[in-house]
Amino acid sequence: MSFLDTLRQWDEAVTCVDRGDLSEALRIFLSIQDPNSKICFDIGCLHLLKQELEAAEKAFDCSIRKDEHLAVAFFQRGITFYRKERQDPTPLILCPHLPRAFKALRGNQLIDYKALGLQYKLYACEVLHNMALSEAQLGNWEKAQENLVKALDFKTENKLNAIDRALQSTLKQKLFKLVEFPSKVLFKPNKNYVAELEKKDYLGKAKVVASVVPQDIFSGFAPLQPQVTDPLIVSACGCVCALLRALEGEPHTVLFEFVPETSDELAVVPGNIVFVLQKGADNWASVVFNERRGLVPYNYLERLEISLASKQNEGLSAPPTREPPTRPERKSEDSLIVKVHFTFTFAVSVPAGSTYAVLIEKISRKVNLPSDRIMLSLTAEAKDLSVIDADTDMASVWSRAGGGRITVWCHAKEVRSPQKEIHFVALHSYESLNPEDLSFHQGDTITLLSLVNQDWLEGQCNGNTGIFPAAFVEEVPPSV
Repeated sequence: MSFLDTLRQWDEAVTCVDRGDLSEALRIFLSIQDPNSKICFDIGCLHLLKQELEAAEKAFDCSIRKDEHLAVAFFQRGITFYRKERQDPTPLILCPHLPRAFKALRGNQLIDYKALGLQYKLYACEVLHNMALSEAQLGNWEKAQENLVKALDFKTENKLNAIDRALQSTLKQKLFKLVEFPSKVLFKPNKNYVAELEKKDYLGKAKVVASVVPQDIFSGFAPLQPQVTDPLIVSACGCVCALLRALEGEPHTVLFEFVPETSDELAVVPGNIVFVLQKGADNWASVVFNERRGLVPYNYLERLEISLASKQNEGLSAPPTREPPTRPERKSEDSLIVKVHFTFTFAVSVPAGSTYAVLIEKISRKVNLPSDRIMLSLTAEAKDLSVIDADTDMASVWSRAGGGRITVWCHAKEVRSPQKEIHFVALHSYESLNPEDLSFHQGDTITLLSLVNQDWLEGQCNGNTGIFPAAFVEEVPPSV
């Protein structure tokens, strides 16, 4: 089966899912020969929706075999495993797939699969949450608590409450809810590839027109010959120059494939016709291609001459066989490329000599966080000398740039939003002879001051302050 056939069937199947026809979608998916890891993942998700656990296991196993780094496939395989174990009243086996999902995250807080066609973010804290539930199912409550405490190191604000509730459940030795993968969320094929599946009539219907090329009797394809529909324009003085100027920029042929590294560069392949709007002194050209503008190295292009003489009997030139020229360096006098390491890596372009406010505003938009929640640094660890803030001499920062590029690290500040005090009610009385401990009676209300570790808290009760065991109290739900 060709790639185009696979792409077409893949698109048809996800369309069936969108309209709720799961059986037809599964039939189309299963008819695909040699499916890739993403399609196998989609097949497993559909089987899981239909409660066909054995078939789901096989599909996720196939996805993992084809891509051993697909963490979300391990995660779904773990969910399937847990569901099967729940059907057994005496589970004896620990789920082996969730630890592999956590390992595939490679220490990252999350993986966003949007770029791969899956509208889903896999969080490390959720993987650890399910690992803890798997341990709790076997009665390994201490192991479950260890995984949940570890999840706190990878927490995000919107996931913190679920982890806290799970910790409270383990203290009472009660099972908690499994973090499920959202239903009907599947890998979808690249929409640009799908758009190319439609047949396009690039030539259109035949039409008699007048050529601006005098005595043009060429019967083949002449590239970019400007045409007019009014024969009177042909005889007008200077009409040829006016028509050529009407074409935006100068036409050039692309000689070599160019893969962009930043958002302001443009992807082109050999044979494309681009229009050069401006050529910079740094050998970068601003071009237009398919109504898109961007930068391309000028030494990847060759000017396309539009001759006013006949091109009769002139053959097509052979494609270039030499290696593409060296990629030109981006000069720093106009703009700088800032490579930013966050939970994901991205690049932004800022004017040379920009202020801190300009830099932080661009990065803030990229990471979707307020600027006061972000800390920038010149090293992976945000130490005093490497931190970049409003008081930093930005000239010293930009002086570190090489070849118009600089790398910085972005850290999300752990800011506890203003909220009501957290209170606990004592489940049991606690008396201690240690002066640093807090004594209280069953039913007393305790105000939380800080978290010492997973077993001990610091609080205030009846005018006294001290530490106390977390297992002796229960959090009071906040009042509405």
